[in-house]
Amino acid sequence: MLVSLAYVFILALILGYLFNKVQLPALIGMLLTGIILGPYALNLISPSLLSISVELRQIALVIILMRAGLALNIQDLKRVGRPAILMCFIPACFEIAGVMLIAPPLLGISLIEAAIMGTVIAAVSPAVIVPRMLYLMENKIGTKKSIPQLIMAAGSVDDVFVIILFTAFLSLDAGESITAGQFFQIPISIVTGLLLGIVVGWLLAVYFKRFHLRDSIKVIIMMSFAFLFLGAEEKLKGFIPLSGLLAVMAMGATLLYTYPVLAKRISTKFSKLWIAAEILLFVLVGATVDIKYAIAAGVASVVVIVISLLFRMNGVFISLLKTKLNMKERLFCMIAYTPKATVQAAIGSIPLAMGLACGKSVLTVAVLAILITAPLGAFAIDKTYKRLLNHSTDKDDATIVDESM
Repeated sequence: MLVSLAYVFILALILGYLFNKVQLPALIGMLLTGIILGPYALNLISPSLLSISVELRQIALVIILMRAGLALNIQDLKRVGRPAILMCFIPACFEIAGVMLIAPPLLGISLIEAAIMGTVIAAVSPAVIVPRMLYLMENKIGTKKSIPQLIMAAGSVDDVFVIILFTAFLSLDAGESITAGQFFQIPISIVTGLLLGIVVGWLLAVYFKRFHLRDSIKVIIMMSFAFLFLGAEEKLKGFIPLSGLLAVMAMGATLLYTYPVLAKRISTKFSKLWIAAEILLFVLVGATVDIKYAIAAGVASVVVIVISLLFRMNGVFISLLKTKLNMKERLFCMIAYTPKATVQAAIGSIPLAMGLACGKSVLTVAVLAILITAPLGAFAIDKTYKRLLNHSTDKDDATIVDESM
C-alpha cells in the first residue's frame, strides 16, 4: 500500500502541476492519475488501498465539508432565503426529468431505468464546487449577494435528496413498491442532520472555551465526531433518516457562529489537510473509471449527459427567479452547479452489482458524467468567475438575494 501511495501522490502532483501550467484544473491530472494507475489500466494501486477507497473518499469529503461549515456564516445563509431551498431539489428534479425524457428512446431502457440513471448522474459534486466556493468567499468574490454560500450549502442538500430518490427508484425496479415514507425521509434526514450538527457544534464550542487544548487536538476531536456522524447514519438506516455529511457542515457552521476566532484558526488546519485529501479523493474516483465503458459508450450516452445538464441549468435558472441576481450571476450559478464526481463514483456501479438490466448503461453514463463534467465544470468555474461575479469590499453589506422575502 505504501508504494501505491507513493505512486499516487507523485504522479498526481506532477500531472496536476502540468495541467495548472496550461491553465486547466489540477483535478484533471488527479483523475487521470487514478485512471492510469487504477485496476483498468496499469493496475499499480494495491488491492488493500482500493479496498478502503470508499472510507478514504469519505474522509476527504468530511475534510472539505468541515472547511465549508467553518466558512459558512449562518447570517449569510439566512439572507439567501428561498433560492437556497429551491436549489436543493429543483435542478436535480429537472435533470432527472431530462434523463427520463431522452434516455429511453436513445439508450433503449425503460422509464424506471431512466429514472435510476437520472438519480445517479443528477447529484452535484461537493468535492469540486466547495473548494472553489471557499476560494471565492475568502477573496470576497460574489459574496455581496451570498452566491458562493448559496451554491455550497444547496449542493450538499442536493446530494441527500438525489441519493434518497435513487434508493426509492431502485426498490421500484426490483419489484418493490415506493411508499410515501421513503420520500418523507428526505426532510427528516435533513432536519436530523442539521440538529445533530448544531447541538454537537454548540457543545464543542462550550468545551473549547472552558478547556485549553492545542488547535491540532481540536481538529482531531472534530474529525472524530464527524466520523461518528457517518457511522450513526449507517447504523440508524431504516430507523431514523440522518444525513451525516450535513451534520458535519452544520457542526462547523455552528462553531463559526458561537466561537468565530477559533473557527477561523481551525479552518486553516483543515485547509492544509485538504491538500493531501484532495489528491486521494480524485485519484480514487479516477480509479473507479473503467475506460472501456467510456470508449464503448457511443454518442447516445454523451447526448443524454449534455441534454440532462441543460435541463439542470434550466432548473437553476428557475430557482433564481425573483432574485436580485443579474443575468451574469445567474449564469455563473448555472455553470457552478454542473460538476459531478463523488456521488457518481459511489453509487454508479450499484445497479450493475444488483443485476439490474440497466446496470451497464447506468455505470457507463456515470463514468462519462465524471469524465465530462468534473474537469469541464471546474474549468468553467475557474475561467468565468472573474467576468460573471463582482468583487466585494469589506465595507459592502451582504445584500438579500431573495426579493420575495
